[in-house]
This record gives sequence, structure tokens and C-alpha cells, in this order.
Amino acid sequence: MHPDTMAVHSGREDLAALGIHALPIDLSTTNPLPDVERGGESYEAMATGGRPPVDGSMVYARLWNPTVARFEDALAELEHAEASVAFGSGMAAMTAAILALCGATGRRHVIAVRPLYGGTDHLLGSGMLGVDTTYCDASEVASAIRPDTGLVVVETPANPTLELVDIAEIVAGAGEVPVLVDNTFATPVLQNPLDHGAALALHSATKYLGGHGDVIAGVIACSEETAEALRRVRAVTGGLLHPLGAYLLHRGLTTLPIRMQRQQESAQRIVQWLIDRPEVEEVFFPGLDGDPHGILERQMRGTGAMIAMRVRGGYAAASSVASGVRLFTHAVSLGGVDSLIQHPAALTHRPVPAEARPGADVLRLSIGLEHPDDLIADLAQAFAAVPSVVGEPGAEGFERGGAAEERSHELRGIR
Repeated sequence: MHPDTMAVHSGREDLAALGIHALPIDLSTTNPLPDVERGGESYEAMATGGRPPVDGSMVYARLWNPTVARFEDALAELEHAEASVAFGSGMAAMTAAILALCGATGRRHVIAVRPLYGGTDHLLGSGMLGVDTTYCDASEVASAIRPDTGLVVVETPANPTLELVDIAEIVAGAGEVPVLVDNTFATPVLQNPLDHGAALALHSATKYLGGHGDVIAGVIACSEETAEALRRVRAVTGGLLHPLGAYLLHRGLTTLPIRMQRQQESAQRIVQWLIDRPEVEEVFFPGLDGDPHGILERQMRGTGAMIAMRVRGGYAAASSVASGVRLFTHAVSLGGVDSLIQHPAALTHRPVPAEARPGADVLRLSIGLEHPDDLIADLAQAFAAVPSVVGEPGAEGFERGGAAEERSHELRGIR
């Protein structure tokens, strides 16, 4: 089926047999057991990563929940995967992937292709999960592989400056090592990493999948074998997604294609306006460079709705624009129906080492469903209010402040 149709109908196959039309929410924390023997067998099956037996019990919500399972089935279908596993946040999902593929296997080396979401970058570099991380460019993956490499992590389009990475090239360089692609910016509407050889496609489901800024969640699409390993981690660590969150995500999937289409169209129009603005030094957007390597055409079905830009005047000018908008919301996160603006270096990427941190003059825009003319007018008035700045004195001030406060912001990664 067409993705538009799948988004509406996936994960709902059992509703007719239940005699209902709208998605149900099962809030049970515990479930009746048929008898001691089958109850024990059910527990063992799910605690080790399997599914509940047909004649058994779901036992306990930390092991299985039907509302969550329906969302997982829907997302797996959209991502062309055998299965998916949902978690309480995107970072919980990333943590589970590292524990399942590195911690549980003894292959404790991870290769991370920068740029990445700041929280992921920091988690991998913190040593908190007992892994040794090598950061590199896409062209260096093959040479960075070691006998104990358990995972390659990449994000495309990358956060925040939207570089595109050739997934098939990364997979070829990784060899037998599984590749995890953070697909949050593209969504399964525009990109399916598993079709290009990736082993795992991760989403901060908080963003486009939910789409309304009212649920925090993460999900990984993968093979059933990998899903079993992820479920084992989830069962032991308790990183489960609440059923109400799963309901909101499943409902959000139904409008995902149409939201992405409209948001993308608006983003493209805003980009064309931004590139001619004297206040803007540079605009980052997929395809704006002419797609010289053909990645956009070969790998994606659209550009997405995220924009980044370098503002003339450095940190002082960028800060003024972010604080001066009236229709955009000055806030972290992305992918919702309303448009957001934020300063990555000061916020989402603050825990990232200075050498890999976005510039102090960079702003990131998440384009929502407002009319693009109104969003353009809002940016225009914010630009007009920027004080005249010569050079980038504010940039140095921010770097000093960021370094001084880095310790206190260690675990504050926000996408």
C-alpha cells in the first residue's frame, strides 16, 4: 500500500474482531494468569524478548502492552521493518540499542558519525554506558572499525545543520557491524534506512511521529531478532512507553504524511526567502547545494521541514532573532504543528565538545503548519529588530560561558 494508506490503517488489524473502530487504550498494569504453569511460561517468553503466547497472558505491563504493541506494529510497517520496539523517550531508545548491541555482546566500541543530536553525542562520549566511542566523518567509518566494534551510529539529515549522509556507503564501510540511523528529521514518510542496509532506524517519536508536542517517546525499527534483544533491555531496565503515549503516537501516525507534505512545502518557501536576506550568512537545507552526491535523490523522498541558518552578527544577532520572534515559539524540540526556533549551541548541543559544537551564530527552525507568509513576516520583524553588530563579539562570550557551565549541563541534552 501507499504510505499514506499505511499510516491510517497499520496496527489496526485486530480492531474489527474486537468490535471497535477507534484505537483502544489498555491501562492495565497487571493481567490475570490462566494458571501457574502458563503464567510462568508467558513471563519467561516476554522477559527474554519474545511476544506473549497465544494461550498465555501478558502478565505485567513492563513486559507487554497491547496499545504499545499496536503502535509498534504500525511504525514497523511504515519503516519496512519486521518489528519495532517503543520506549519512554528517544534517549531511552538509544540507550537500549547501545546496551543490547554493545553491553550485552562485549563489543564495547561504537563509531559515531558527526554531526549528531547533542544528547546522543554526549551519551556516547560520557562513558556512562561503558562504551569507547570513536567520532569520525562518514568517509572514515571503514578505517575506524575494530574487532570490538558493536555499533555505528549516524543521523541523516543531521542535527542541527542537516548534512546528508549516504546510508549505503556507511553500511558498506561498517561491514558486519550493525548501523543505527537516527531517522527523526526525515520520518518514515521521506526515508527508510533499512531499505539502504541499516540494521536499526531510530526515532525520537516525541517529534514528527506524535506531531503535537504532547508525548515523549522513542522507537526503533529493526529485525525481529534485534527487537528481541531490545525488549530484553526494556524489560530489565523499565524503559517502557506508557500506553497513553502509545495511543497518541499511533493516532499521530494517521496524519504524518499530510503534515510532512505541508510542512515541507512551507519550509521550502521559507528557505527561498532566507537565502536572499542580508541578515543571513548561510542557510542549511537538504538539496540547497544542488545535491552533488545524489544522496537526496537516491535516499529520500523529500527535503523535510527543518532549516538551519547562520545569522550575520554572531551570537548577539542570533540571540536577538531567537528572542524576538512572536509567532515562532522560542523553544527546543521539533516536528510539531507549530513552528519553533532555537539556538543549538546554547541548548540542545551545549554538552557537545566545543570543537564539534554548532557555531554561536547558528539557529535551527522547525516549520509547522502555520501559513508560510505569516512565518516569513515574523522572521522579518525579528531580523529588523537586531541591533547593528560589527564582527562577532557575542560569539566569544558565549563560548566562554558555555565552557564554564558545561559540567552543570552534562545530562541536559534536549533534541
